[in-house]
Amino acid sequence: MSIAENIARVRADIAAAAKEAGRRPEEITLVGASKMNAAAACREAVAAGIDALGENRVQEMTTKFQEHAYDGAPLHFIGHLQRNKVKQVVGKASLIQSAGSLELLEEIEKAAGRLELVQAILLEVNIGEEEAKSGFLPSMLLSGAEAALKKDHIRVLGLMAIPPADAEREENLRYFDKVRALFLDMNGKLFHNSLQVLSMGMSGDFEDAVRTGATMVRVGTAIFGSRHYDI
Repeated sequence: MSIAENIARVRADIAAAAKEAGRRPEEITLVGASKMNAAAACREAVAAGIDALGENRVQEMTTKFQEHAYDGAPLHFIGHLQRNKVKQVVGKASLIQSAGSLELLEEIEKAAGRLELVQAILLEVNIGEEEAKSGFLPSMLLSGAEAALKKDHIRVLGLMAIPPADAEREENLRYFDKVRALFLDMNGKLFHNSLQVLSMGMSGDFEDAVRTGATMVRVGTAIFGSRHYDI
């Protein structure tokens, strides 16, 4: 199937899951996770109406940015972001979904300040409390959000989370429920319920994420097919 056909199928699945949950499909933003796919594939997704494209690696994002891979769609950075590479992402990505530490917030603030812009971010929560994964621990999320609110050049739009890769479906659903509860708590306590973005769900579980309240899903292989590791 073509990328356009895959996008149509994913959108149909999103719509079905949204309706099951009593939601409107239009509430869900579809991000094409284009890691290890060439600029031509990104342009094909844009032509097919993808809502946004998401990249995981700074070097790949920079190369494809120069190749006009993202023209016509917002670019999100969705992978682990090292502090020494922040300046290559701020101002290019319309949304950084993986702001998961106080140190990273500080670097984003500095880079955005130098460019005299306000960088939109999602706070990443390490919902599985995995040692090898970045993101704020659930117990530290509110303090991270409070720190972000003090930054003049950062705007928090919501939360992003990735449950442990080895979680079974029922466990995965519980993680999604926990993230949504954290989102609602943080939104009410600190943001006057103004936050709109809850990014969770990937190719294998985006329908469950939508049923659980996700407003944004990051779908890669279900759109682009198997990843090409030579990109």
